[in-house]
Amino acid sequence: MRSRCSAAVLGLAAMTAGPLAYADDDGVMTTDRPDFSESSEVVGKGHFQIETGPQWDKSHDGGLKATLATTPTLLRLGISDTWELRVETDGYADLRVRDDATGATTRSHGFSDTAFGVKWHAQDGDDDDDKPSIAWLLHLDADTGSPAFRGRGVRPSLRMVAEWELPHGYSFGVMPGVFVDTNADGHRYTAGLLALALEKDWTRAFHGFVEFAAQQVASAANGGSILTLDVGASYLVTNTFQIDASVYRGLNRYSPDWVFATGVSIKF
Repeated sequence: MRSRCSAAVLGLAAMTAGPLAYADDDGVMTTDRPDFSESSEVVGKGHFQIETGPQWDKSHDGGLKATLATTPTLLRLGISDTWELRVETDGYADLRVRDDATGATTRSHGFSDTAFGVKWHAQDGDDDDDKPSIAWLLHLDADTGSPAFRGRGVRPSLRMVAEWELPHGYSFGVMPGVFVDTNADGHRYTAGLLALALEKDWTRAFHGFVEFAAQQVASAANGGSILTLDVGASYLVTNTFQIDASVYRGLNRYSPDWVFATGVSIKF
């Protein structure tokens, strides 16, 4: 599946790169996908951006093989040069669980919860002073989804992103954060998160990354720590249209074994 998705993305890039021209560098879009960590940039006043694509989470544990297909989508609206409004969801979700012993398969499908938030670009980076570009993100996850995928109540989260530009087209980003959720017993808990990402601009249009992501740092009673090692790439077809592909590898028993994703981002 991963090979077919990647081939399709790269094939589209090859077909469209030639006839489409770039605008000036000031108009180049930045996206929060395909890695787990966010960008420190905002979309800019008066601009609207959509980032979406299919994703497959695969796990095999305790004789059960689970595949979760979702459509993560992020909508971003610039209300000033340093602030943006955000709506984020995993979209339509389809969970299939197969029992190895019996061969029986159960299926749940519906819509995921929706998060409403803001991003504030607090500081521009400065290569001369080794000053990072910094942004803060505040989200509120609301229980708007279908019963099988609905959380409990409103769950706030706060994240900070810092990005440093490095020589030879490299950059390094760190994203610590904290969020509140509800466990299976109905008890509220507070958990942490952390992402460390190394990115590389191979060309003006082609970018790659490798990342360690602690998507949740919590006790076993609260779902355990979800840890992944992630790699991926994006291709800027034009200044306002990007395609991407990524793969995440789970690092412990609380994490999905594999996550595969492809996506598109469009700026208006």
